[in-house]
Amino acid sequence: MKRLATFLLAVGLAFVLAMPASAQQFFPYQVEDHTLDNGLRVLLIPMSAGGLVAYYTVVRTGARDEYEPGRTGFAHFFEHMMFRGTEKYPAAEYKDITTKIGADTNASTGEDITQYYLSIAAEDLDQVMEIESDRFMNLNYPVDMFETEAGAIYGEYRKNRMNPFFLAYEAVRKEAFEVHTYGHTAMGFEEDIKNMPKMFDYSRTFFDRYYRPENIVLMIIGDIDAASTLEKVKQYYGGWEKGYQEPPIPAEPEQTTERRIEVEYPGSTLPMIWNAFKAPAFDPSSKNYVAGMLLCDLAFGETSDIYKKLVLDEQVVDILQAGLNFNRDPGLIDLIARVKDEDKIDYVQSELDRVIAKVRETPPSAESLADLKSRQKYDFLMGLDTPMAVARSLSQFIAITGSHEAIDTLYNTMNEVTPEDVATAAREYFVTEKRTIAVLKGAR
Repeated sequence: MKRLATFLLAVGLAFVLAMPASAQQFFPYQVEDHTLDNGLRVLLIPMSAGGLVAYYTVVRTGARDEYEPGRTGFAHFFEHMMFRGTEKYPAAEYKDITTKIGADTNASTGEDITQYYLSIAAEDLDQVMEIESDRFMNLNYPVDMFETEAGAIYGEYRKNRMNPFFLAYEAVRKEAFEVHTYGHTAMGFEEDIKNMPKMFDYSRTFFDRYYRPENIVLMIIGDIDAASTLEKVKQYYGGWEKGYQEPPIPAEPEQTTERRIEVEYPGSTLPMIWNAFKAPAFDPSSKNYVAGMLLCDLAFGETSDIYKKLVLDEQVVDILQAGLNFNRDPGLIDLIARVKDEDKIDYVQSELDRVIAKVRETPPSAESLADLKSRQKYDFLMGLDTPMAVARSLSQFIAITGSHEAIDTLYNTMNEVTPEDVATAAREYFVTEKRTIAVLKGAR
């Protein structure tokens, strides 16, 4: 069945890539988009999937929404607590049900999203809808369970800090953002996590504000009948009461001076250079934004001249990557290089600066830009071969914009980007005064 689905997707892919640039629909599946009376957004995507269904609940809340001082880390906290059960379905019973039906279930938290997902058999959809709607509407946990989980999260945080990339990422965000909530990771600030066991009452207010139907998008993808599935959604979720409170996120002031920090890793590790440039919020209709996405790959991707020089030929760097963050509010372009020899740090930074200066002045060739566009479209479409893969591809778009339509907008805008647009984006984004540089080194 998967081979058949892949074949059909490939046929559709060939059709989509052959469509004229003026075509509007890029996403290859039909989406039924509904909003219940209580504000819950429901996306239904029927597709041939061998009897499988992806059940995704996207909460449009992440680290971004944690605006209150001393209260970071709660979006991630609820990623854990949502598995602690309700009066009707306690944690053990919830786990027993998902185990018996063979459901693959998990969750994750990011800057703009908390998402919960299950891969199930189509015949179990009704039961899954019952237990999922119950935990989102009726989550219940006592103080002792809250304190235990909060303590476990602090253990998870300390474990993450042993990863050099996490340590550098945390330090860069804290330095790059003075007031915006992107200044902390999804884990939260350490002091806030340590104090979390004392904030049981606050945790309930966080849940009541953000876990409301107007702030959530439910995706059900796979072997489903859309009409009957929608009726079941209304049955199980229709009684969920409104109450979402939009957070007052502070705007980050314009950065006018380059910032530099050193980060010490408490162990042995290869050094790392992290350049973070201020960048705009995700805007799929903006040629300038989409050109910035393409710029990162053209300048520093695996087919770039600098990758060939530093990674393949000279072998002074073993990781080189760049990307424009995909955020609801203005974020960053991250340019990361892991250097094999500490004595080569300055040399590698000078090479990165040389490339930055070049792309600001010299547009890429039309051929390289066309190849990249084609490759990105192909990679995206060929990743849509299972219900879970489709849901994963959609979830971040939905968290940021509330809709799947941003995909069509993004790739239609990409068709219009020219080499000069890429150079213009480089001049706007790769600005020294809007850069934060972190150099991570291991303890001596």
